[in-house]
Amino acid sequence: MDTGAAPAETFVHPSSIVEPGATLGQGVRIGPFCTVGKDVVLHDGVELVSHAVVAGVTEIGARTRVFPFASLGHAPQDLKYKGERTRLEIGADCVVREHVTMNPGTAGGASVTRVGHHCLFMAGAHVAHDCMVGDHVVMVNQATLGGHVSVGDFAILGGISAVHQFVRIGRHAMIGGMTGVEGDVIPYGLVMGDRARLQGLNIVGLKRRGFSREQIHDLRTAYRLLFAQEGTMAERLDDVSSIYGKAPAVIEIAEFIRGANNRAICLPKADASP
Repeated sequence: MDTGAAPAETFVHPSSIVEPGATLGQGVRIGPFCTVGKDVVLHDGVELVSHAVVAGVTEIGARTRVFPFASLGHAPQDLKYKGERTRLEIGADCVVREHVTMNPGTAGGASVTRVGHHCLFMAGAHVAHDCMVGDHVVMVNQATLGGHVSVGDFAILGGISAVHQFVRIGRHAMIGGMTGVEGDVIPYGLVMGDRARLQGLNIVGLKRRGFSREQIHDLRTAYRLLFAQEGTMAERLDDVSSIYGKAPAVIEIAEFIRGANNRAICLPKADASP
């Protein structure tokens, strides 16, 4: 619908450098002392508050805000990288706070690092090369992703947490603060510890996102069956799939575990309960 309002004008502070070839959408605002490289695309309404650097083949989605001293798109921190033309893609409506770093992909990976929409990266968070980050993800201060990590929608990574290369973080998972994650984290799971152990389900997150009592009950029961002491994991997966074949969240966990490849699954302590 045409409101009759004039489109917002693009503004670049005189102290900032935008290299020829960069693409700036309508209403982009670039504050003082920023640098934007020649292969950068900033979509409508993107704001670089000040002192931000966007380099390489980097695309930032509409209305994303980038705060001071963030560094986006510089060469990956990978000794195998030899200057290949790889990409960083950041979605719309994200908030990238101070000192956040994100690197593009590598030829040995997907050649792209991709971040979804509506994400929040707090001060000092790091997204390494070839990571795939979903929508509505929150990375708290100093949370760190190693290379080739995948993070599902609505996951939350607590402050000063670190995720090992090639680990998968499932949707709606919660990583506790100061947690070192060496293995895959199931969807809806809660992990904590110096070396992460599964503590149960992210019940608080499930309630906040409107999961019903019945859905949470099914997840609790399935969790207990999956991580029981009896039988093998393969047998327990088959049992859960046959009992909860019509519960999408439960099937999502089962398929996630079946899809384990590079890393083992984070397991609970013997006395942990959902």
